[in-house]
Amino acid sequence: MRVITGKARGVALKTPDGMATRPTADRVKEAMFSIIQFDIPGAKVLDLFGGTGQLGIEALSREAKSVVFVDEREDACKLIRENLKRTKLEKDARVIRSDYANYLKKCTEQFDIIFLDPPYAEVFLENSLNLITEIDILQSGGIIVAERPVGKELLCEFPGYSRSKDYKYSSTILTIFRKD
Repeated sequence: MRVITGKARGVALKTPDGMATRPTADRVKEAMFSIIQFDIPGAKVLDLFGGTGQLGIEALSREAKSVVFVDEREDACKLIRENLKRTKLEKDARVIRSDYANYLKKCTEQFDIIFLDPPYAEVFLENSLNLITEIDILQSGGIIVAERPVGKELLCEFPGYSRSKDYKYSSTILTIFRKD
């Protein structure tokens, strides 16, 4: 797993031991960033299920203004900090240890891009989408990038948000929601 392009291009990111974190495959990450590449420069980003930090780090490498990483596990937060240090991108990042729902309920910031790559077996994706659209933390014209496995339906529609087509890459589906 490496940073694809930008300031930290080619830097290898540390990966976790075990199966508690499932990093986004490089092929999927490359496709994701091709879709949103023009939205990244100067963007305030939320990487809600931080894991290794690779999505937010890729955004920072591509000139995002700042990234907030949220993960409920201490080992994941430590890994994100290590990867930020490896890439020398820590000055524009904050790592917060919190359950996603608690973080969202207390959040007062607004973001331009929100990455949602939660554990696949849970209902975290649907719940986080509902919370994000209810509490209105996405800037007008902002985007949510939702990642899920093939076979997991995402039937959500939200007033004030446009949903893109689904982008399928191997066993992963990406859906983009844009705030009108």
